[in-house]
Amino acid sequence: MARRGTSPLPPRFFVTGTDTGVGKTQASCALLSLLADAGHAPQGFKPYESGCASLNAPADALALREAARSDLPLELVCPHRFRAPLAPGIAARRLGREPDWRVTLAAWERVGRGSVVVEGAGGLFVPLDASHDVIDLIAALELPVVLVARAGLGTLNHTALSLAALAARNIPVAAVLLSRSAPTRDPSERDNAALLAERHALQVLGPVPYLVESRRRHAAFRAALAPLVPDRARAR
Repeated sequence: MARRGTSPLPPRFFVTGTDTGVGKTQASCALLSLLADAGHAPQGFKPYESGCASLNAPADALALREAARSDLPLELVCPHRFRAPLAPGIAARRLGREPDWRVTLAAWERVGRGSVVVEGAGGLFVPLDASHDVIDLIAALELPVVLVARAGLGTLNHTALSLAALAARNIPVAAVLLSRSAPTRDPSERDNAALLAERHALQVLGPVPYLVESRRRHAAFRAALAPLVPDRARAR
């Protein structure tokens, strides 16, 4: 809560996941579009991206920039890019390189002045360089986390482990977002959201259904994440 006579802090989130391929980029784009609709003029920040088909056009970073309706240079949005579909620290090591942490923080100083959504790489303990994992980046940026997790079997354990790691570093969690990343359902989806909310006393959103068509999937992520942007404008 802002002090009397001061402006409230702009909405700011770090989107991470319990695993890779759980929907972090889709969640980040949905949040950015909601924040843009609400007039917050957000920025997206994807400091490490691997699996880039083109180093000049990192797909996730470009998607975040488009969702934010931003014109920031890609060098700020995504300072570290790798072709290999590996953890950034591993992809860099194979090239005989070490991603410069100072470059990451310098880009953040320029990007993170207002409303912002930062997307991590994989889960919390994915190495970014020889000394830092994703969780170290979250702690350094001091942002509340949106933890994206699978909707089905296994998510209770994976989510609990991630939440425990965040709690050990005193990192606040804004919400857990459950997402279906495959067309098949399993019986656990019926209970997972309620049990996670009960066990961990936090907001659990979703599950976002599995939808192949990109516009429908984007709309579903927006609908699930809408409670995090309560003053949003009418959806476009």
